[in-house]
Order: sequence, then C-alpha cells, then structure tokens
Amino acid sequence: MKRRSVMNTGENEQGLRKVLDLTRLISIVLLLLHFYYVGYDAFAQWQLTSKFSDRILANIDKTGLFQPFHKVKLIVLVFLLIGLIGVKGRKDGKVRYKSCLWQLGIGLTLYFASAIVWYLPWDPIVRGEGYMLSASTGFLLILTGGTLLSRIMKVKLSEDIFNRENESFPQEERYLENEFSVNLPTRYTHKNKIREGWINIVNPFRGSIILGNPGSGKTFFCIRHFIQQHIQKGFCLFVYDFKFDDLSRLAYNYLLKYQDQYRVPPQFYVINFDDLSRTNRCNPLDPASMHDLTDASESARTILMALNREWIKRQGDFFVESAITFVTANMWFLKKYAGGRFCTLPHLIELIQTDYSKLFSVLRTDPEIQALINPFVSAFLNDAMEQLEGQVASARIAMASLSSPSLYYVLSDNEFTLDINNPAAPKVVCAGNNPQKQHVYGAVLSLYLTRLIKIINTKGRQKCGVIFDEFPTLYFSGMDNLLATARSNLVAATLGIQDFSQLKKDYGRDQAEVLFNIPGNIISGQVTGDTAKQLSDRMGKILQNKQSVSVNSQDTSTSHSQQLDLAVPASKIAALSSGEFVGMVADNPDMKIRLKAFHCEIVNNHKAIEREEAAFVDIPTIRKITLEDVEDAFLTIKEDIIDMVDGLITEMQADPEMAQLIVNKTIPESEE
Repeated sequence: MKRRSVMNTGENEQGLRKVLDLTRLISIVLLLLHFYYVGYDAFAQWQLTSKFSDRILANIDKTGLFQPFHKVKLIVLVFLLIGLIGVKGRKDGKVRYKSCLWQLGIGLTLYFASAIVWYLPWDPIVRGEGYMLSASTGFLLILTGGTLLSRIMKVKLSEDIFNRENESFPQEERYLENEFSVNLPTRYTHKNKIREGWINIVNPFRGSIILGNPGSGKTFFCIRHFIQQHIQKGFCLFVYDFKFDDLSRLAYNYLLKYQDQYRVPPQFYVINFDDLSRTNRCNPLDPASMHDLTDASESARTILMALNREWIKRQGDFFVESAITFVTANMWFLKKYAGGRFCTLPHLIELIQTDYSKLFSVLRTDPEIQALINPFVSAFLNDAMEQLEGQVASARIAMASLSSPSLYYVLSDNEFTLDINNPAAPKVVCAGNNPQKQHVYGAVLSLYLTRLIKIINTKGRQKCGVIFDEFPTLYFSGMDNLLATARSNLVAATLGIQDFSQLKKDYGRDQAEVLFNIPGNIISGQVTGDTAKQLSDRMGKILQNKQSVSVNSQDTSTSHSQQLDLAVPASKIAALSSGEFVGMVADNPDMKIRLKAFHCEIVNNHKAIEREEAAFVDIPTIRKITLEDVEDAFLTIKEDIIDMVDGLITEMQADPEMAQLIVNKTIPESEE
C-alpha cells in the first residue's frame, strides 16, 4: 500500500504560521497607509488625522514608497500572495477552481481598476471614498479567493464511476486452431484501448454450455458458429432445433457448402412432426439397438419422465417405479415378439391401452418379463384395482397423450438409424420441436436423444457433435455421463440454456448442478440471480487499484492500495448487452491457454451473414403426403395391435399349456 499525506507538526508549523500572519498584516498596514496618503482629504473630514501621523507619513513619502501611484499596491499584493501561499483551509469537495478564479479575477480588476475613480468629475472627498471602497473590496475578494483555493481538494479521484477499467483484464488474443476447435472472434477493452481477441474452444469434447436470457444472442453469436465450424471440420452432427427450422436450415446449407470436408459425404435427415412432407421417419425403439432389458427400462424411464416432469424429483417412489416397470415389460415384449416387427412407440402406446385381462395374458407368454408383470397380475386377480390403477393408469394416461396420427406416422418406420457417427455412413440429423407443442414433442425427442446417445458414445466412431438449443425442454437422465465420458469417444456436447434456475426447475437441483458444473467450456450472455453469482465466482478475482481520501481540518491524506476483487461482478453479468459474453474455456496439454477467462463482445460480420443467408436454400421436400395417408398409418397401427393380441389369445386357447396363462377374470366396465 502506498500512502501520501500532507502533514506538518511541531514548532516549524507554528513558526511558519506566524510568518504568514505577519506578511498578511504587513499587506494590510501598507494598504491602509496608501489609503491615508491618497485619501487624506477624506480622513481629514472624518477627523482621523493628527500631527504625529502626518509626520510619519511625510517621512515614509520621502522613501518614494507612494510614487508612482501603483507601486505600493503592487507591494501590498506581493505580501498578500506570500501570506496566501501557506494558508491551509479545511478541504471541501464542493469548492471548485472556477468559483475561486472568478473571485480572484474580479478582485484584481477592482483592486487595480479602482484608480479610474480619480479621473471621475466627482468631489475630491467622494472620489477618495469611492477609491478606498473599490480597492478594499478588490483586496478582500483576492484574500477570499486565495483562501478558497487552499480548500480545494487537489487529489483527483478516479473518473471510472462504474469501475469498468479496473475490472478489465488481458484476454487471449492468439488464434489457436486444431482439427476440432471452435474459434470465435472477439473485441474487448483493456487499459482504455479496444483490442482484438479470440475465444478458442480447442477441446469441445470436454463439453460446452451456452447461457443467456432471451435476446442475449446465444444462438446468433455462438450456436450458429458451433454448427458451422463442426460441419466445416467434418463432424457428424445432431442438432436439437427448438424452433424448427431455424437451426436445421443453417445445418443443411452448411452441409451443402462443406461436403468436401468429409471422407464419406454424410446424409442429411430431419425429424419434424408438423410438416410431414419434410420429415424422415425414424423408430427410436429400433429392436436392433435394444440389446437387453436395461435398454428398455432406460427408454421407458425417459419417455415417462419427459411426460411427467414432476416424477424427476420422485424417482424411487413406488407408483413412479411401477409405471416405469409396466411400460418396460410391454416394450420388451414387443421387442421379442415376431423379431421386433411391432417394436415401435406407436405400437407400444396402443398395446398398453389394451384390456387388462387380454394384456396380462399376452405378456405372460414371455418368460423374461414374468417377474416384471407378476405384481400387476397379482393385484388384478386379487381385486386390488385401486392399487393397480395407481400403478398403471398414470403410464396409460401419459402415453395416451402421444396418440396422434402425425406422431404415429413419423415414429412407426425406419428410413435411417440413429448411429450418426458411423464412419461408413455418417449423418447430420436435425430434430425439430414446436414451442406450442413442446410438452408432447419434447417427450418423443427425449426418447430419440436417449437412444442416440447410447449408440454414439462408443469407441471407434467418427468425431461427432450434439447441439441442443433450449436443452431444458428435453429430458435426458444420462447427459452428465455423456459429458463425463464423451471426450474419449470424440463426442462434443453443446448445451444451450437460458438460466440455471430453468435447469433446476426441469431437472431438480442435484442433477442441474452436475450439468452446470461438468462442462469445461462455458459461455454466458446476460443472466441474473444465482446464475450470475456462480459465474462471477467461477471466473475468479483480479488485482484492482483502490484509492481513498481522508480530509480533516489539519491535513488531507490519500491512500492507494491494490487488492483482489471479482473480475466480473454478478451485477455486470446481469447488465451485459446482446452480443457481450463472459466465461472460461478449457485447454489441452499440447495447446495451453494461460488466459482462459474472457469478458468481451463476439464480433459477427453482419453484412456477410446477411449475404450468406440470402443465398440459403430451403430444406427440400422429401415426399408428397396426404391426410388420408397419415390416417391410414394411424389406423393400421391400431389394427396391428388388435390382431396381434387376438391372434395370440387364440393360439393360447388352442394350446393346453399356454391356456393356463390366460387371465380369465373380467371386471365391470365401470372399474376399467
């Protein structure tokens, strides 16, 4: 800490004060003698003269002090200025140079211009009085102005009232690129200079999270560059497009532009439930990718949790786990039956809506799931219908919300598989949602995501990126595992969310904290509350200059110090403009980044982007389809399940051993 103070103590100070008082007294005495000399007539009229004073004045006059006219006034002014040099008035932050200089200027003008009075056609006595009055006024104004000058605080405090310069810090200005990196050009301010820099995400496989309230620019300034540069560097890609077709159109056109970057040109696929003419059909429950009961259980958990977000916080509850077990058993039955011919989500929805007696009879034919369904069969046979409905009805009702012709059409066939990073058949897949139907569509897309991540997060595959805009609108219980293990399998996950509180609301606090803390790269636009505080703490502290001034009647002391303080306070993160971002990046052992933190503006070439987007083409139409075609597919699936169940019941009745598995109990329609 540096400390500077103006302090004088002891006898020297007292002696100096006496000398200064004496000089001011001399200036006053000389001025009075001058007035007595030039205004003698006035003093005589006032009867303030005497022979003694006249004799003294005559002797002084012989020295030439009073001639010429302004000589003595200049001497008076010199003594006055000497007396003012050492004046130490109490400091006042409200006193300004401007007011002091005005008083000094007016005082000097009156002091010297008062001589003009002698040239006015007035009575000599009146002229003497006018001269003395104007000169005295000027003298007092000079004395007052000079005294006020000593009260001005000469310490200049920082003019950076928002502490912007103090909170600026050096940032990475090198362009660090490798075969996987995402590089974003930036502009930042440091030491009152605008500098150019880069956000270098040299290892996207360590996970990236992009935060920002609506309008902060996370899609326009960040996500679009992730899509472009991933495709430019030959990544396979899965894009979750919350507001279809904003990101899908970008991905399609960038794929057309950079197809030559791939050893095997990837195919482009779209999953979209609104415009069926521009969607590919894909079965997320493809039996070929479902190897054991755990796969079925994971899929059942995903779809039910996505449909009932409150269940996320109730995992382990008896009725929640019962519903998951019930759906798992039905799913695994369809996977095993006829080589998985009916193993699709639409067929599953229709199967679990089947009458209890028929459904349980059919499910009992598969020995692998008997342990799963026995509690339900037992409750049914023992007339524990309230318990059974509590276990099963929630699954039935939730799954029934997906009963839609358009969903059935897309989900019931396979035009492509979800192994997007297969080196022999790479893919770029865009899955579109609709904000107005996000609850239903999000549940189905969550199932796609669960199956896709299970497939791509394996060794020996091509580098791959998964990008999620508005990630909390999906449910995926294994995202923390993906972020933790994907690096070794060359899977780069990028999560776009608006705020940490949004993640907590949809995933629960524990899961949200894991998802928020695992990614190595974090880019945040404007956020508030706990999110801003966590980011501020994560970015750490920097050495900042502090200045303080202490004022009393005796002296003024200034203290300068340096201390560690937050590099980017939470209040500053909450006030970021669109396009401004803060955050930190991760590095590689072979590509070290010393300056990982950043607080900058990402630079977009808006005119170039406008020209680029003007040349974009629309996603092509895949097929021409009519409402009749969609309705036919919907009815066909219902008939498939009815025929399958009735056919199996008939076969069981014809076989004495199988007939024992038929549940004969029937219940009144009112209980169903």
